[in-house]
Amino acid sequence: MTRSATFALTAIGLALAAPVAVAEPVAYEFDKDHTTIVASWDHLGFSRQGIEFTDYDGNLMLDMETPENSSIEVTFNLADGGFWVGTPGVDSFENHLSSGDLLDVEAFPTATFTATSFETEDGKTGTMTGELTLKGETRPVTLDVTLNKAGEMRGTTKAGFSATGTMMRSEWGIDYAVPGVSDELQLMIETELVMVADEASE
Repeated sequence: MTRSATFALTAIGLALAAPVAVAEPVAYEFDKDHTTIVASWDHLGFSRQGIEFTDYDGNLMLDMETPENSSIEVTFNLADGGFWVGTPGVDSFENHLSSGDLLDVEAFPTATFTATSFETEDGKTGTMTGELTLKGETRPVTLDVTLNKAGEMRGTTKAGFSATGTMMRSEWGIDYAVPGVSDELQLMIETELVMVADEASE
């Protein structure tokens, strides 16, 4: 073997043995001024009504280059005004949603969503599947997710997402008024996330 061939093989071997730099997931948090999380249903065929969740927090570790390395866990506080139904000054509907007929927030004051898989072909659109624990039951939920935009804004790094999906509420033991009030809930999330490392520069 010639000296040049030996050198070439050695160089290739060193290149293969060299550690490859792998990006790690980065911590983000919700920009709650620009986040909406809603579940809606058909009310007796007359209209669609909805509930907006307003008290939530999450552990959001995102890997934009390799989404499957991301991890997401969100906890929703359902008690003490943790949701809004658009009826200011009228508590009867919120009280019924909080009761044992529906969410039973006295027994189950929180709900959690933990992502278990991410799938995307283009890095912009894909699906996120996770486990939703609600009213003591844990069931899978899949969301169609779109990355709307990622970049710098006023000294912070932000990422904006839209997500939609459906769930059958009876699977979580919430079957009051089914089928007159639809069993299927439509889920809609519009959110902007901020890289935690950038918070100090705001």
